[in-house]
Amino acid sequence: MAGKYLIRTFGCQMNEHDSQRLARLLEADGMEATDDVEEADVVVLNTCCIRENADNKLYGHLGHLRAEKERRPDLQIAVAGCLAQKDAGLVRQKAPHVDVVLGTHNVGRAADLLHHAREHGPIVEILEQAAVDDAGAFPSALPVRDLPYAAWVTIQIGCDNKCAFCIVPAVRGNEISRPFDELVAEVEQLAADGVTEVTLLGQNVNSYGRDITRRRPLFAELLEAIGAIDGIGRVRFTSPHPKDLRPETIAAMAATPAVCEHLHLPLQSGSDRVLAAMHRGYTADRYLQKLTAARAAIPDLAVTTDIIVGFPGETDDDFDRTLEVAAEAEYDSAYTFLFSPRPGTEAAVMTDRFVPANVAAERFQRLRVVVERSAMRKHEARVGRVEEVVVEGPSKRDRAVLTGRTRQNKLVHFACADQLPAGTTAGVRVTVAAPHHLSGELVDVRERPNRRARIPVVAV
Repeated sequence: MAGKYLIRTFGCQMNEHDSQRLARLLEADGMEATDDVEEADVVVLNTCCIRENADNKLYGHLGHLRAEKERRPDLQIAVAGCLAQKDAGLVRQKAPHVDVVLGTHNVGRAADLLHHAREHGPIVEILEQAAVDDAGAFPSALPVRDLPYAAWVTIQIGCDNKCAFCIVPAVRGNEISRPFDELVAEVEQLAADGVTEVTLLGQNVNSYGRDITRRRPLFAELLEAIGAIDGIGRVRFTSPHPKDLRPETIAAMAATPAVCEHLHLPLQSGSDRVLAAMHRGYTADRYLQKLTAARAAIPDLAVTTDIIVGFPGETDDDFDRTLEVAAEAEYDSAYTFLFSPRPGTEAAVMTDRFVPANVAAERFQRLRVVVERSAMRKHEARVGRVEEVVVEGPSKRDRAVLTGRTRQNKLVHFACADQLPAGTTAGVRVTVAAPHHLSGELVDVRERPNRRARIPVVAV
């Protein structure tokens, strides 16, 4: 199918990963990418349904696309992802100009469905996970090159947890792990193709493999195996669940030089009462114990988190406890969210306990102050150090400034007369700290990312 495609993504890393897969599938079908909707022959909106504004963004974009569709009837519009999986035919009911609606379990059929729609008219295809399992297919199995030197590798899909606020289990299904040997072979091939950094992706990576074998912990073994592959200098993973963070995983992170010193550990709330209502499976003290163990085992560990403000029934005392835990945890950064009821979740029907919007907004600002204070302290402590930075590319604001990431996943900006290609490893002396990034000056250029055992962290 000749022509140009445009993909817009709303959502998490899994959605981003699926969008990259969609791009590769459309390109294999003869299409090329464009950023201009007026040039596009196919527009794909890949959706999330975790927060309310995802719905608003989708239907807002579909509203804008209606006029373009009226002007160019041959334009094809497809809606994919979690919101499509959840709402199915409702998408076309609200936006009848959509040609294709597909869910989370049949991304690989996008090109076929577009061909079908062109010949026979609009189509909605939402598969249940059981049908996918019976067919032997594994959604998102295709590795995705996010950057020339980096790749996302899905190790698991679905989630067996029942968090009261989360719709993911309903739209992604139960946990399914990919075979261990298949993953290792895949990363070996990526390394042979020049990839030096991989991110292992799943809804709950810490529980990887428990549907394959009763022997545990398989995720720790996977980290060790991927980290031992020649050519792989950095291994990251997201997202883990605190209740499943086992000592063996912490030990594997500490003992495997390629595994980066960064742990994203969602707290969600510091109140035991709220955590129980959320069905999170841990207490605040248990969470902090695991965090302390990780920091004791892994020097220079950066820790990030997710926190929800205003979960139904959250009192002032509950929120004060969240502030206390956030201050004690001393996060490097945090993704903070106002509670948004998602239809189909347990929390969505707790209407009699919803926190007033003005109260939640005030709490949100107070939490932001605490998080940014600790983030600033963490970053100020890095001033004067020479950090290993893998270049991602030029800054969007200033082409003379390059941006990259440290092993702790910290964003670093630095001026450079030469446009170093993406994937170049540079030594950068940090000169300025800000809450959300670091700035510095180039010290040297290195051939490739080093494993942790060889990294000099230089204070000057």
